Amino acid sequence: MIPSSDVLAPAQLGSAEYSVAAVFAWGTSDFLGGYCTRRANAFLFTAIVNIGGLAVMLLLAFLSHSTFPPLRNSLWLLAGGLAGGAALAIFYRALASGKMGLTAPVSAVLSAAIPTLFSIFTEGWPGRVRLAGFVVAAAGLWLITRTEDGASPEGIGLALLAGVGFSAFYMSVREAGTAPALCVATLTRTGGLIATGTVALSQRRFREISRGGVVWAVITGCIDSLGTILFVYASRSGRLDEAVVISSLYPAVTVLLARLVLKEHFSRWRLAGLLAALAAVPMIASG
Repeated sequence: MIPSSDVLAPAQLGSAEYSVAAVFAWGTSDFLGGYCTRRANAFLFTAIVNIGGLAVMLLLAFLSHSTFPPLRNSLWLLAGGLAGGAALAIFYRALASGKMGLTAPVSAVLSAAIPTLFSIFTEGWPGRVRLAGFVVAAAGLWLITRTEDGASPEGIGLALLAGVGFSAFYMSVREAGTAPALCVATLTRTGGLIATGTVALSQRRFREISRGGVVWAVITGCIDSLGTILFVYASRSGRLDEAVVISSLYPAVTVLLARLVLKEHFSRWRLAGLLAALAAVPMIASG
């Protein structure tokens, strides 16, 4: 039997390394989700995302003989999945309705700010260099969202709402304790499926997705679940605020993909924001 705590966990990696890996996974899955929901119902697409991710997580959990956590921990994870699943559908809708390079960072700022304040309140102030890294990361994300004409882009309200849901997901995963990462991903994905599936069934708009969209939804779910596993390892390898702030830099990947694939405008301010976000990673990881 393979110890469940060791499954998919590379040796000798710290919170920063896991968080950076989560950045690439979540940034890629968000780009795919935002792009595909331009042609599909957001809640239906996200329900299929959850089905795909859940199927893979259940298979891996079964093969690794993972044991599920106690009821209290499981309820925290299901609650986090409900919040995160609904937030993900709203976030995909926000990405599809506006420019990805603007809406993604807005959600990230709020989803990082709430758990960071909670972590500071419960774990104390971080070191000076790490605190400076938080400031640089926030400044970088602000620059990424900056518009030339000062107008409020489409999808910002939805992005803010999604950010609140994501912050609830982060804190719920932390409160769930030391459950095996595969079980965390399985239970949160189950909660996400309950949330999005309920809305999708109530809407009865099952034709608003193509066969190709279903395939991409499953792929997106697998990548997003990988990001969840990596975040779990990150949050257990160090402080919650460190894991959340670094992981919340995933819009940098989404912005880059939007620029390369969709040819979205890439201003000098956004470039400066991306560089600041990257510079913040080693600062947050220090000390």
